[in-house]
Amino acid sequence: MEKKMIITVAITALVAFSAGVGAVLIQQPKNMNDDTMSHDTGSMNMSSDMSMMSSSLKGLKGDEFDKRFISEMITHHEGAVDMAELALTNAKHQEVKTMAQNIISAQTKEIDEMQTWQKNWHY
Repeated sequence: MEKKMIITVAITALVAFSAGVGAVLIQQPKNMNDDTMSHDTGSMNMSSDMSMMSSSLKGLKGDEFDKRFISEMITHHEGAVDMAELALTNAKHQEVKTMAQNIISAQTKEIDEMQTWQKNWHY
């Protein structure tokens, strides 16, 4: 995948994750053509993955809901932190790097909190 496309996808996801959006819709930038996209060797469909995470919660209640929700959110946040770490070293604009650092700080704290809940509630 072209480096510009990777950065575009990462920024889109970072903005969505930091805003707490439940589903990320990634669209091909208008200046990218099919020839450029042919270099993609395995990008994941984030919208589909987020939808699967949400649908895995349907029909659950109480402890079963909480357990699954926390597990899925930890995975979601870990993905955001991984992407933000890439942005720290690869982003051009300081605004993106600052947002990435904020995401790392906030979501690492939330991961720790949710892992504490898992331990305390024997999940």
